[in-house]
Amino acid sequence: MNKHSHPDTPNVEKPTKEEAEEAIRTLIRWAGDDPTREGLRATPDRVARSYLEFFAGYEEDPDSYLARTFEEVNGYDEMVVLKDIRVESYCEHHMVPIIGVAHVAYMPNNRVVGISKLARVVDAYAKRLQIQEKLTRQIAETIDRALQPKGVAVIIESAHQCMTTRGVHKDGVTMVTSTMLGLFRKSDITRRELLAFIGKG
Repeated sequence: MNKHSHPDTPNVEKPTKEEAEEAIRTLIRWAGDDPTREGLRATPDRVARSYLEFFAGYEEDPDSYLARTFEEVNGYDEMVVLKDIRVESYCEHHMVPIIGVAHVAYMPNNRVVGISKLARVVDAYAKRLQIQEKLTRQIAETIDRALQPKGVAVIIESAHQCMTTRGVHKDGVTMVTSTMLGLFRKSDITRRELLAFIGKG
């Protein structure tokens, strides 16, 4: 079972590593190759281990990264923006990569958090099977819940290999999603200021 009881983390019983490796051998045969040939013998082990890295987010509690906040901000209440956070995720429909960047912003309400923690929240949700719309919302709602700021904004720009390497084969297409909460939703001026900060205004 998963280590953490979190609303965005499904509780499922994981198969053993041996069961995962056997499933990978089956997929190799499905692709038309022989999992016993020399070049593929170690592949099931490598793929199983790589999955632990690709999907490490299922073992993380994103809220825990925002548990420690700082109140000594000398009255600072202007926008905090962390832009161009690399996003590496996997499409839940085809299990192929989603690669891009996230821009995360919030308007403090007496409390701030270490900036590396914002990037960790992005990773904790990205390293799961995802759709970009849900990923964007999860990040924003977690920051909003933990920091209770005046506003939160998350914008993700990414390329989906389910479009570039299969199906319609359209390269160079970028998908952009955003979630705006609080002041970022209510105030056009605040939203425009954010877009200018990240070079989109």
